[in-house]
Amino acid sequence: MDMEGPSAHSTASLRLAGRRDSGGDIEAYPSRDTKHFRVCRFIMETGVKLCMRSVPVATACVLYHRFFERVGIHAYEPYLVAMSCVYLAGKVEEQHIRTRDIINVSHRYFNSGSAPLECDKEFWDLRDSVVQCELLILRQLNFQVSFEHPHKYLLHYLLSVKSLVNRHAWSRTPVAETSWALLRDCYHGAMCIHHRPQHIAIAMLYLALNSYGVELPAGEREWWQVLCDDVTKADIEAVIADLLQLYDMEAKCI
Repeated sequence: MDMEGPSAHSTASLRLAGRRDSGGDIEAYPSRDTKHFRVCRFIMETGVKLCMRSVPVATACVLYHRFFERVGIHAYEPYLVAMSCVYLAGKVEEQHIRTRDIINVSHRYFNSGSAPLECDKEFWDLRDSVVQCELLILRQLNFQVSFEHPHKYLLHYLLSVKSLVNRHAWSRTPVAETSWALLRDCYHGAMCIHHRPQHIAIAMLYLALNSYGVELPAGEREWWQVLCDDVTKADIEAVIADLLQLYDMEAKCI
């Protein structure tokens, strides 16, 4: 199958996507950003059902955003690209996911309560489309599919901040859980590829601490400058502003 043009749209995948993106949704022709938000939500929900770890799911979202930085959203079916990104991310992060499982979970996503697809022509056509689209993604990204995520930085920053806070105050406030939830939400939009991973991690922790009114001991430098010496208050505010825009978009997608 030729994957270099609009013919890359899979008939089967278009039927899958059409059932979720038509009818009851807020608009017949969603904006580009709203469309990407919904597709990334699909990636995350699919990842949960496939028991994928958080980093492979994050890699799938980054692959998706990187790909559509290079091509127009109307050139390829976004949900087909998303399925291929999940498949490729499993390989990159050494958590291989079978194409059959990805297809069946995706089918259930768009057809709640339905039985798994039969191994008929429609199934094999969709499987071939996922595999061929994976090759297209690799070529578009010049085979650069390994990314540095904020996860390791956030873990390090959380451990450092925890040691500075009264243990009883820390246990009463879900700062860590909130920071991880905020970080996951970042991947719904392209902000995850427009900011440095260290800055995203700092901003998520900063927002979580402020949300619960947790104060850290004052020093000559701000705590976030101690943890990441190249981040500025403007960097933190820019990340948070982008995240808040995603939450505004989420409200429109409900």
